[in-house]
Amino acid sequence: MKFEQPPNRDGRPKEKCGVFGIYGHPKAANLAYLGLYALQHRGQESAGIASSDGYHIYRYAGMGEVNDIFTKEHIDNLQGTMAIGHNRYSTTGSSFLRNAQPFRSETLLGPIVLSHNGNLTNAGSLRFDLERRGQIFQTSIDTEVIVHLMAKSGEASFLDALIVALRQVRGAYSLLIMNRDTIYAVRDPYGFRPLVLGKLGNAWTVASETCAFDIIDAQYLREVEPGEIVEISAQGLKSYSPFEKREHSLCIFEYIYFSRPDSIIYNESVYDMRIAMGRMLAHEAPVEADIVVPIPDSSVCAAIGYSRESGIPYETGMIRSHYIGRTFIEPSQKIRDFGAKIKFNVVRAAIQGKRIIVVDDSIMRGTTMRKIIKMFRKGGAAEIHVRIAAPPTRFPCFYGIDIPTHKELIASTHSIEEIRKYLRVDSIQYMTVESITRSLQRPEKRFCTACFDGNYPCELEETTEDNQKYLFEDAMASEYY
Repeated sequence: MKFEQPPNRDGRPKEKCGVFGIYGHPKAANLAYLGLYALQHRGQESAGIASSDGYHIYRYAGMGEVNDIFTKEHIDNLQGTMAIGHNRYSTTGSSFLRNAQPFRSETLLGPIVLSHNGNLTNAGSLRFDLERRGQIFQTSIDTEVIVHLMAKSGEASFLDALIVALRQVRGAYSLLIMNRDTIYAVRDPYGFRPLVLGKLGNAWTVASETCAFDIIDAQYLREVEPGEIVEISAQGLKSYSPFEKREHSLCIFEYIYFSRPDSIIYNESVYDMRIAMGRMLAHEAPVEADIVVPIPDSSVCAAIGYSRESGIPYETGMIRSHYIGRTFIEPSQKIRDFGAKIKFNVVRAAIQGKRIIVVDDSIMRGTTMRKIIKMFRKGGAAEIHVRIAAPPTRFPCFYGIDIPTHKELIASTHSIEEIRKYLRVDSIQYMTVESITRSLQRPEKRFCTACFDGNYPCELEETTEDNQKYLFEDAMASEYY
């Protein structure tokens, strides 16, 4: 079976999704909307919310960003005291509305509504086997496999059917599953993707990151542990650990790039972890310079850490526009590097005549960084030294991050010196896998570093190098279910 990977157009790593759930609140859908708004950085292709009043399940989803999809009327129509929501960036399944989550299906177990952050590495073979046995799929997302496995499990209990299904899947999943009266929060045994539990008065909340709790004044309680199923119902909260124990493999890119710095994930402050990585980078890769400049926004904390450790002043030498829509009208006159310029611009007064250290969190293809370096040169920088607060990214990810393919990653096909020459900088240094894990100073935590060293902790299908991707050619209009 052949899978096709969509283009990762700007060469930056893309997170798959953000999930949010709330149980026991009269304004559940409205709070889910706010939670998704806080998690917008985790996916901008589509968003959806499903709610339940104990008898009926209501659902609305659309393409684009949260604020563009939902109106007050939409939220008012999502009735009930429990809801789950989803922001999507696709790594598996085309970017069409039929693939927007939460995904809903009707079965003998009753309605199943599911939101997924991650990527199932054996979804292709499972789907092929199910289709061969006559199962009919409605979407091209890997998540739908779980619903089919639950439906054919033969179990009368919803929880037992869920356990049977999840014991057959491999890969990364932080899941929210809802029926008419219960929400289940599940994290895979490796713990690839984050999932956190909170409380808002008497209501329970679950989300990909704690920043979704802050916006609604909920209290962060703890992580959903790797391999744990948390059942939230009228009887309160129950915890189950039905899966075989695995060595934890927490995604290190959540600290490097994806999560918001005001979040707590893996029981640690993302802000503190990025500062620590910047400090370690300065310790391992010192250079004489006048100022430290971040590539905004995800590299700001690492640049602050580098500045503090090195004693070299931090400067805002580049501004990033936050007002770029999904489309814009390009000028009729050809402007070189227009795509980069509309997003970034240098502050000439800060960098002119200076020896600058440019701190970034990662380099994928290198094309965007090359354009940024060119801007710094034109802005008058005397020397440019690039420091990357991560090891070279040499391998694609199959656990829920859209990283360019092996052959597209510049560090996979070029030496560090070749990258320096390509970027046209005076020097470049990365962190090592050992140094970045040491900078986190949490020996009890084990991180997945497969994108750096190729050591994949969970088995992969042979077809996974091209990513698990089915293509549909049609799209559907927004609708309620």
